Amino acid sequence: MPHPLLSVEDVSKSYDGFKAITNLTFYLFEGELRTVIGPNGAGKSTFFDLITGRAKPDKGKLDFGTDPSKSHDLTELNEYEINRLGIGRKFQTPSVYTEHSVWDNLVLSLKGPRGVFASLFHRLNSTDRDRLDEILKTVRLDAKRDWKAGLLAHGEKQWLEIGMLLAQEPKVLLVDEPAAGMTDDETDRTGELLLSLAGKHSLIVIEHDMAFVKQIARNGQVTVLHQGTVLCEGKFDEVQSDPKVREVYLGRGKHGTR
Repeated sequence: MPHPLLSVEDVSKSYDGFKAITNLTFYLFEGELRTVIGPNGAGKSTFFDLITGRAKPDKGKLDFGTDPSKSHDLTELNEYEINRLGIGRKFQTPSVYTEHSVWDNLVLSLKGPRGVFASLFHRLNSTDRDRLDEILKTVRLDAKRDWKAGLLAHGEKQWLEIGMLLAQEPKVLLVDEPAAGMTDDETDRTGELLLSLAGKHSLIVIEHDMAFVKQIARNGQVTVLHQGTVLCEGKFDEVQSDPKVREVYLGRGKHGTR
């Protein structure tokens, strides 16, 4: 059995007496695409905050690395140190440099010089250019490389931001509700994109759209969070048919709650 790339063990986090995360244990393996679902208030965003160092747990362990003797204790690191280890996060609302081109957005995301001026005037080598060209093809924006990012459709901005994460050479991508606000076609293409990244990267995707979850979880595990802890884990069909899950989450969809 391989060692997990990310280990979250018995983690709890409270805010002013509210228990956002309670005794949460979660493991992500190298190359895995894991989908996380749960009703509003289940602790999904806090879970990502804890992994990225935006919040610190009250107790528990968060370790990163497949070699136990060389793993990193994420609780001892700040956000930029965790990012440099190779953990990248995409928030629900896309954040791109709207006045810069699609290409320049990728350049600005490369490891190396910090700041817009330093990044844009940093001389790219052929390896960098080839890699960025490949990322543009992966996110299907190669035909719009010279467009200003602000002119892209909502779905295209989401894909660009995923490309910006890829430019940072992450080991783990944390993706928060990528299908939100997308058309059906954009949603399908986003699912195809995330599936194409699995294996090369490890991904945790938070999502509410169950049709989208079914698409991207076809070969992977789904974790259901409820009241800050794991309620259920398994294949999509197993999770969907679990009575506890239907009671606290899936059944609410009939009444419009996503």
